[in-house]
Amino acid sequence: MSEPASPTPESDTSWLHMKEPLSMPDILGRTRTLLVGGVALALMLVAGLVGYELSLRQGMTSVRTDAGHRLELFAAAAESMLNRLEHVPATIQLNPEVVGLMGDQADAARRNAVNRYLKQLNGHLGSTAAYVLNERGIVLASSNSGEPGSFVGEDLSFRPYFIEALSGRTGHHFAIGNTSGVPGYYLSSPVRDGNRVVGVAVIKIPLTPIEQAWSLLGVPALIADENQVVILSSLPDWQYNTLIDQPLDKRVELQINQLYNLKSLPRFALSARLAGQDQEALNKGLVVNGSGMPTHVGNDLLVQGLHIQKMNWQLLVFSNLATVRKQAMLVSLLSSATAAFVSLLWLVVNQRRRIITQKLAAKRMLERANAQLEQKVARRTQALSNTNDLLRQEVKERIQAEQTLRAAQDELVQAAKLAVLGQLSTGITHELAQPLGAIRTLSGNTSEFLKRGDLDTVGSNLALINRLADQMGGILQPLKGFARKSPSIPASTDIAQAAHNALLLFASRLRSEGITLVNHCQEGHTLAWCDPNRLEQVIINLVGNALDAMRDAPEKVLTLAAQGTDDGHVRLTVTDTGSGVPPDMLDRLFEPFFTTKPVGIGLGLGLSISRDIVRDFHGELSAHNLPEGGACFTVTLPEKRLDGLPIGPMPLGHTSSLPHSPTLPTP
Repeated sequence: MSEPASPTPESDTSWLHMKEPLSMPDILGRTRTLLVGGVALALMLVAGLVGYELSLRQGMTSVRTDAGHRLELFAAAAESMLNRLEHVPATIQLNPEVVGLMGDQADAARRNAVNRYLKQLNGHLGSTAAYVLNERGIVLASSNSGEPGSFVGEDLSFRPYFIEALSGRTGHHFAIGNTSGVPGYYLSSPVRDGNRVVGVAVIKIPLTPIEQAWSLLGVPALIADENQVVILSSLPDWQYNTLIDQPLDKRVELQINQLYNLKSLPRFALSARLAGQDQEALNKGLVVNGSGMPTHVGNDLLVQGLHIQKMNWQLLVFSNLATVRKQAMLVSLLSSATAAFVSLLWLVVNQRRRIITQKLAAKRMLERANAQLEQKVARRTQALSNTNDLLRQEVKERIQAEQTLRAAQDELVQAAKLAVLGQLSTGITHELAQPLGAIRTLSGNTSEFLKRGDLDTVGSNLALINRLADQMGGILQPLKGFARKSPSIPASTDIAQAAHNALLLFASRLRSEGITLVNHCQEGHTLAWCDPNRLEQVIINLVGNALDAMRDAPEKVLTLAAQGTDDGHVRLTVTDTGSGVPPDMLDRLFEPFFTTKPVGIGLGLGLSISRDIVRDFHGELSAHNLPEGGACFTVTLPEKRLDGLPIGPMPLGHTSSLPHSPTLPTP
């Protein structure tokens, strides 16, 4: 075994340094550091406390001032709303019919006159009701006489406003209507006959304007009447709560005068905390714990009140102090942060040299980092430029590909047109052969009649030849437009005209296969915004498919219909009585190269191209099977309305058939 290695001088010296005691300068330095830290911490705490207290006081003062202004504004508005009609009850007695009714209460004509007067006065004032009572408190006439819930005949002698007015004073207080159950502010005045009080005049003012004015306060609020009962509140749950414990005699009095319509008067949640507070304290504002209040009201509240002298009401607002305390806490944190900043600044001044050295080192490191960043930015910029070039090239290629695809689609449309013309060439030849034969015969007969001098017959034959030539032109004109290769140009297109041109190509086949044509399309009734030539191609594809589907059907009926829709579109339907489309193939019906026809018949592109054509004009092509058998293809296109044409669905039931070749007369 080898001997254990002896410690090197370096390691031995390091061990000695770790074990040796701290020197006096080190102790003083650490003590100074601890002292500076303690002073800085104490400064932060003191600054935070002072900042919190000052901010809280300022916030509370601001809330008190703002709430005070709002209270005064709201109280003035409420007093103005309710007391603007204060002198109206006293003027009711100026109507001689009112005083006369008090003397002769059985006079029906006078009672009706007073009712009309009160109804007219109530409508002019905008009050809830106006009525007069005799000296026993019975309502003799009212603005709502003859209406459900009329006050006429009611005994209101228990109401305080009646008692006050009967005593010769003006009465005003809150109460809930005994008949209507609607709260209001009542103003009453004595009706005098000379110096004697013979009745009482009353108007009831609605409280809706005050309820609509809660937004002026911006915080939860309530109004308590002289009985310390909440009569109005921005929170419905507070209404008809009592702010104090009502003594027994007061509760009995409230039951007698029925100011609150026999409602139960629960205690207000903060009544115990507000008990015993004088008006001066409420005017300045009280900070109370809002436990038991709704969550949105808050648990830390400033309750501030204002006494409305005129109505003897107490207006209280409840301001949430959570925001103020949060603001004070934020100021406290900022104050502590400022004290910490001052302490740190002092340390920074003492360590300026070290900081300058560190800044210089950091500056050099930053310069190197900036250089590296600039190189990286240059590389990334070059990469982005290359990517942008690739994207531009790709966009260009995609645009070129889209143009190529559209050109290919146009070629396919043209090829489909020519294919249809080729398939229908026999029928077209037959359509033209008969008029040509007739023209040949008529021209020979005309020469013979000309030699005989029979000019009348010659003229008749020439007119018939002219008509046959026009008929041939009518057959060829749609074919010229259909076979022409032209760009798609949307225009106002008559659906019926396009259907007629398409059906001309199938006239011979319809007759030869015994197919009944029912055409509900009427010219001039349905106009669509599309290319007429492309629409004819779509109709030809749909009609051709319908004829193929009915090849072996026992009943062959082809139906076309066009009508407008309520959403500004035109719908064309092509219906057959064939076997329909197999349900499992409906979803694939418009796929390119998919066909339900036997192999070798069709490429499966007709419906796909037709749907693309319709969608180019913001339309749609769809298909479904009919319950009674057969299939229905629907073309939906945007509507083009013209002045004078009806809007909406067109009447159905018009049946038309294709013209047959005329029977030519013999000479």
